[in-house]
Amino acid sequence: MASRRNLAASMGGWSARHRKTAVFAWLAFVVLAVVIGGMVGSKELSEGENTPGEAGRAERIIEDAGVEYPASEMVLISSTTLKADDPAFHAAVDDTVARITAAKDKSGAVAMNVRGPYGPGGAISQDRGSVLVQFDMAGKHDDATDHIDPVIDAVKQVKAAHPQLTFDELGDATSEKWFKETMGNDFKTAEWTAVPLALGILLIAFGAVVAALLPVALAMTAFIAAGGLLALGTRLLPTTDSTMSVMLLIGLAVGVDYCLFYIRREREERAKGRSPERALEIAAATSGRSVLVSGITVMVAMAGMMFSGLAQFQSMAFGTILVVLTAMIGSVTVLPALLSMLHDKVDAGKIPGLGRMRRPSPEGGRFWGAILRTVLRRPVVWAVASAGLLVALALPALDMKLSLLPLDKELPKDSAIVQTYTKIDQKFPGGPAPADVVIKTRDINAADFKAALEAFKKQAVASGVSTDQIETRTFPGKTDVMTVEVPFKDPDHQVAALHTLRDTVIPDTLGKVKGLDAPVSGRVAETEDFNHQLDKTTPIAFGFVLLFAFLLMLVSFRSLTIALTAIVLNLLSVGAAYGVLGLVFQHGYGDNLVGTDAPGAITSWLPLFLFVVLFGLSMDYHVFVVSRIREAYDKGMDTKSAVAHGVRSTAGVVTSAAVIMVAVFAVFGTLSMQQMKQMGVGLAVAVLLDATIIRAVLLPAVMGLLGERNWYLPKWLGWLPQLDHGADDAAPPAPVREPVLAGGRHAAPYAGYEDVSGSTRLPRPPVG
Repeated sequence: MASRRNLAASMGGWSARHRKTAVFAWLAFVVLAVVIGGMVGSKELSEGENTPGEAGRAERIIEDAGVEYPASEMVLISSTTLKADDPAFHAAVDDTVARITAAKDKSGAVAMNVRGPYGPGGAISQDRGSVLVQFDMAGKHDDATDHIDPVIDAVKQVKAAHPQLTFDELGDATSEKWFKETMGNDFKTAEWTAVPLALGILLIAFGAVVAALLPVALAMTAFIAAGGLLALGTRLLPTTDSTMSVMLLIGLAVGVDYCLFYIRREREERAKGRSPERALEIAAATSGRSVLVSGITVMVAMAGMMFSGLAQFQSMAFGTILVVLTAMIGSVTVLPALLSMLHDKVDAGKIPGLGRMRRPSPEGGRFWGAILRTVLRRPVVWAVASAGLLVALALPALDMKLSLLPLDKELPKDSAIVQTYTKIDQKFPGGPAPADVVIKTRDINAADFKAALEAFKKQAVASGVSTDQIETRTFPGKTDVMTVEVPFKDPDHQVAALHTLRDTVIPDTLGKVKGLDAPVSGRVAETEDFNHQLDKTTPIAFGFVLLFAFLLMLVSFRSLTIALTAIVLNLLSVGAAYGVLGLVFQHGYGDNLVGTDAPGAITSWLPLFLFVVLFGLSMDYHVFVVSRIREAYDKGMDTKSAVAHGVRSTAGVVTSAAVIMVAVFAVFGTLSMQQMKQMGVGLAVAVLLDATIIRAVLLPAVMGLLGERNWYLPKWLGWLPQLDHGADDAAPPAPVREPVLAGGRHAAPYAGYEDVSGSTRLPRPPVG
């Protein structure tokens, strides 16, 4: 009897019948997306759009005024034997100022507003053994890195001329140059390592070159097409530099997974002796359907980041939704077309020694069979043990400390940029990261404003917020906008000082000028505003993801129990990942294993990001495994045997998919930046736990305990549509069972069979 054709089966069937049309349409779509996206170009978030709260308002004042905020730089000059007043020290400072002022490239002088330490507002350390020479880069802020080399050369010349002193340069341009050179190469290495790594694992999983190339090729074309679509979408939602890296990470993971599910099911059906056409039809109706449900779940989870109110999160959410959508569509259209074209040629390029893996057994291997027999014989013990382990791993998350990490915590301690940052921060607290008060008023030359500004400076120092090295900056042709740089006096209490500045000092002084706006920006302010925004919106995002994931599972499986257990199991997975992050990066247990020194905190944006990504990705496995269980159940197996069959028959593909995901995420865990390292480790640990403890132990134990209650659906939800879970003959023979709670279906009269627990059963007479 022909099966009811679900959407995935219809799409796969059409593609298989019109395979050339499907393949060429996909290629045309990819090329068109890339060409149009390249022609349109991407629009990136401005600093004001990318920054939340009051700090963002400050940045937008500068942007709206059309002010080109110059890149600022500083050179730290230090000595352990000389003081700033000594003639040799003074001469070295004068030489530094002169050489920086004279530095030129083909565009002319590259530095302006060069300021030594000896004039008004000059920077001399308390012990008078260190000074700062400060200056701005000429031209646009974004172009500063292109002109910084002459300044770097000038500082090198000063070093050679005055060996008794040390010279260290730090600023916007030198930092950006370091990031571009070091971190850019870091990301390229990771991105280009992830693809061949995934290919290598697929070669082992499939034992054939063509079968291994298909998932990678489809995932990469989906990523490329999504990149073109993203460029178009940036007219509505501008993007950030990190979006494409996250898209590659997620796109490669889900794209390969979806193809892996599809191809392995097609090969499994071929191993049963089915024709290529019938095997592909069953794969489309079963794994194809799982791909659609999984893809929708991942996209819904990613949409949770839209509620954050943070533009960079919204950009990442948009990009990942696009790449998952394209990967999902490609998996249920062009993949069946390619498999229809290739037939047995999908096994071309067989690798010696891996032949036994080419035709996967529908019942998995002996290893998984042994685990399942053990778990299902004592489900209470294994459910309690596995859940207890996950809860124990999650406990460190209860005191998780969140922060946007400063430069000295974000990057390796032995890097030159961090060492310079630390030196300046020790000698000039708040120097590398002062508060920036951006002032917009009617006239900065007005008498009442000048009086308020002087009162502000005095109160900022008197209240303990700042040192007396407060600097003001005006802009040519602008009489309504200026900035005030306020170095924090105590680096250990910068947040408290920020609140004093915002809540007391500014209202009592500048705030008394009618029509004046004086928001505070800077690293500390941006961090505080970012964390405040996350605190407000994270519960909303969490609630959205949980609610819609629950509803999707409820509609997909018509079972209240399945929907609830899916949510609980995924929360355990995410909680355990949070706990491991806390152990490694906050408390320092095993931090050396991932090549870092624990910074003592977790990057503040990471918990929300990990939650939506992990919730989406872990649903991949859950939907795939439970769909197989439900498929067997719908064909007549009792629940315990259906659980064993479903988990055992998917164990190989879930393991292969998890190994690929863990490997790809682990590559990102090798990057230098702490936030990327934490993201990679968190994702890798969660996927590993999800594919082993949860899918192999806790899920079958819980479903074995629940028995027929797994399929419970209240009568008041009976209106939910009855969805097809696969081809009629896709499941193995099963015993007849009595009608049960969920829908009252009854079994077909099968012959006797041996279940995975080893006991031979004979069927009862068919019911009805």
